[in-house]
Amino acid sequence: MTKQASYITPEGAKRLRDELAWLWREERPRVTQAVSDAAAEGDRSENAEYIYGKKRLREIDRRIRFLTQRLDSLTVVHATPPRNDKIFFGAWVRLETEEGDEVVYRIVGPDETDAGRGHISIDSPMGKALLGRAEGDEVHVRRPAGEAMFTVVAIDYLPSAS
Repeated sequence: MTKQASYITPEGAKRLRDELAWLWREERPRVTQAVSDAAAEGDRSENAEYIYGKKRLREIDRRIRFLTQRLDSLTVVHATPPRNDKIFFGAWVRLETEEGDEVVYRIVGPDETDAGRGHISIDSPMGKALLGRAEGDEVHVRRPAGEAMFTVVAIDYLPSAS
């Protein structure tokens, strides 16, 4: 197994802390109360609400442990790199595909990868191919659907207004 990057953006760290707080302050107490209510109904061996509630509590506790340990091991990257003309962690990158379409990606840590938002992991094939590149560079990426070529159009360290 390859080691994942231990970097995260401030926004990504906030999302993980918010999830941890929600699980601990809201979700776990709600499920605990539901389990308690279900247990008061009698025979627990055939009580689906009790059985499901206990299972959900184990899932919540497992996620709380994971988030606590992961947040302790992550490095939050606040600063932009000294050279903002190259692609590094946290960069917003506008690329042109071979077909002439434009796509925008942000290089983030593995804990905040979200393809729907254009956030790609620094550990992904695309993330690795983009690191260190500059505007105008051609980037070749091997994907399951075959190799693709992109041209770096713009690099920014703040989200674009478009």
